[in-house]
Amino acid sequence: MSTPRMLLILSENWTMTGGRDLPRLVRWAREAEEAGFDAVMLSEHIVLGPDAGADGLMPNPREYALPGNQDPRTPWPSSLLLLSAIAAATERIRLVAGAVLAPLRHPLHLAKDLATLDLLAQGRLVVLPSVSWSRDEYAALGVPFGRRGQLLDEHLEIWQRAWADSPATYDGVHYRFAGAYCEPKPYRAGGPPLWFGGAAMHDRLLARLARYGQGFNPLGRPSPEDLRRLAKGMAEAGRDIADLELVGGTRAIFPDASSCADLAQALDTIPAQQAEGFTTFCIKPSQFTDDPDAVAPFCRDVMRRVAHL
Repeated sequence: MSTPRMLLILSENWTMTGGRDLPRLVRWAREAEEAGFDAVMLSEHIVLGPDAGADGLMPNPREYALPGNQDPRTPWPSSLLLLSAIAAATERIRLVAGAVLAPLRHPLHLAKDLATLDLLAQGRLVVLPSVSWSRDEYAALGVPFGRRGQLLDEHLEIWQRAWADSPATYDGVHYRFAGAYCEPKPYRAGGPPLWFGGAAMHDRLLARLARYGQGFNPLGRPSPEDLRRLAKGMAEAGRDIADLELVGGTRAIFPDASSCADLAQALDTIPAQQAEGFTTFCIKPSQFTDDPDAVAPFCRDVMRRVAHL
């Protein structure tokens, strides 16, 4: 097997740094690049409401934020703006805009922002569009929660048109425009690669992957049945599952609510995922260290360890 490609999660590391110290996240991205990481990822919320913590807060604050387990005061800086700063500070590493909540923006506005960021990064941008889970967030922004899947599907169609030859015209259920010139175009023809993910392989996710997807980043470990269904859906669309970059993760196991996880134990899950075809693996530094100045050695340690898995 080839050496795993590693992706550093820059969101949700607030046990290591404050939500206002954004230059530190830029530095961590540069340190990850220097250590040999393939990518960094930032996810987003625009606002949070009471439903963010409706199920009770996560037992260990180093865990990943999931629906209903986080304090509504959790910082979520603008991922696209922060990735722009990272693009200027790095040269090689890919920039993954994770969980981009497309339905909360107009598709032409978002198409322009993504194209501009892809130009700044000279083709290193990857976009993972999402609809997310928070009714409070949608209510605050005046967007109907029940239509979020339909809105995302129209976004994807509009991005394709906006990033192709101008002018663009679209006549959908939720968005309509004619003769729109969305310039400049992204760095690459057709726009940045799109990844999709979710907790289960539902019909809409499968359709998006088959039509637009260049990567699959599931929430948690997909079942063998989910992977079989994905392979079948790709084949029915005239594509091969090998066309997709399969993005796995590391599983941090915390001994208690106040301690970090063991890195070696978390990385032990990678070979089994590689055997299923996964090539890229996410890891969040605050799950393994509380020292904000230890990210550079942490990244080097990760790369040394995965080279010998």
